[in-house]
Amino acid sequence: MTTVYNFCKKYALWVFFVLAFALSWGCLLLVIGPGGFMGTEQVDEAKMPLVYLAVLVGPSAAGLLLTGFTQGRVGLKSLGSRLFNWRVGGRWYALAFLTAPLAMVVTLFALSIIYPNILPGIALADNALSFILTGIVGGLSAGIFEELGWTGFAVPQLRQRYGILRTGLVMGLLWGAWHFPLFVGNGRTAPDISPIIYLAVLLFSFLPAYRVIMVWIYDRTQSLFIAMLMHMSLTASTLIFQPQVIGLPALIFDLILAAILWGTVAVIALANSGQLAHTPLKKRTI
Repeated sequence: MTTVYNFCKKYALWVFFVLAFALSWGCLLLVIGPGGFMGTEQVDEAKMPLVYLAVLVGPSAAGLLLTGFTQGRVGLKSLGSRLFNWRVGGRWYALAFLTAPLAMVVTLFALSIIYPNILPGIALADNALSFILTGIVGGLSAGIFEELGWTGFAVPQLRQRYGILRTGLVMGLLWGAWHFPLFVGNGRTAPDISPIIYLAVLLFSFLPAYRVIMVWIYDRTQSLFIAMLMHMSLTASTLIFQPQVIGLPALIFDLILAAILWGTVAVIALANSGQLAHTPLKKRTI
């Protein structure tokens, strides 16, 4: 037991990622099988609640287990205090809530210049209110369960080693890779675009940029609650504003969104005198 504890303590970050991926992907395989996992078979709609539950269990369970096992009560108390740290400035709430929807609205406007008939998903919904509520509920579920692990455990660990930008990049790339089984069969690909190219853009263009912004906001607020709201905003905005298109238009949408979010990262860096390159927390001097 001591050997396991020492190993987990020394390699806590990478044990977390392995466990998060293994739990999410393993449970998903059990629910939908190899064909559904790889996107070669259609997943039964009736299984979708189980699909999301299977995926979300990974980061949350891994984060809580590693926090309790390697940090004990002190770590769990710290996690709880960050979770209920909601008394932060209004500007942080504005950034958490508005970054994703504003970026997507601008992306839709830019895309409409190329494709005039493009409409957001909500414009095609039979019941707009139900559509929005579904996005919010789905977003809250993703934000709460995922960020218990990503921001609750992994981000503080990475910030002990890296600056804000590098932490966000590492988290963003792994976050994107973790979504692979959810995105691989999402139906937005078309014969005119290689599935590999489309999937690479979908997973690794705008997600790392958004995660860098999330890390920056968390670094300023130390609020896990705010991180959960920001994640919720992205998930809900994706459902509500993403156009129902496939192939090249879908690819261009993701690339424009990525450009806007990376531009936002650049603006934040310039406005903060390059502070996105902050040294790791353990190396800071007070």
